[in-house]
Amino acid sequence: MKAMFQTDDSWRGLILRLTLGVVIFPHGAQKLLGWYHGFGFNGTMGFFTETMHLPWLVAFLVIIGEFFGSLGLLAGFLTRFTAASFILIMAGAILMVHTPHGFFMNWFGKQAGEGYEYHLLVIGLSAALLLTGAGKWSVDKIVAERVPA
Repeated sequence: MKAMFQTDDSWRGLILRLTLGVVIFPHGAQKLLGWYHGFGFNGTMGFFTETMHLPWLVAFLVIIGEFFGSLGLLAGFLTRFTAASFILIMAGAILMVHTPHGFFMNWFGKQAGEGYEYHLLVIGLSAALLLTGAGKWSVDKIVAERVPA
């Protein structure tokens, strides 16, 4: 339990988690709330289960994980768990959707879909957080200090 929350008081974890939290939040808000021109929970569940043929539980966990995981990162709560979750989510997105479209995002609207460069960045930031922990000003640090060894 202590290893899950253990972190130092460095700026590294803070910068990594705030960056990742800010980047992932709009994606989670699109999926759960329909913000930023998203489909909302029902629309996203329908797309994931009917079009993508994902099991409902996987679809649900992706939606909840992106939204609440991004909020958790901003607070520095369950940082390592969230980072590991994001690695799985993004690896799944790359393998199931983005590989056929190549590396680059669809910057000029000429590809059939989006590439996987964004997903690799999320995986890289998440891997770094998995190793460093939440860092400065995090709930994880407070919890780690209170959990007996």
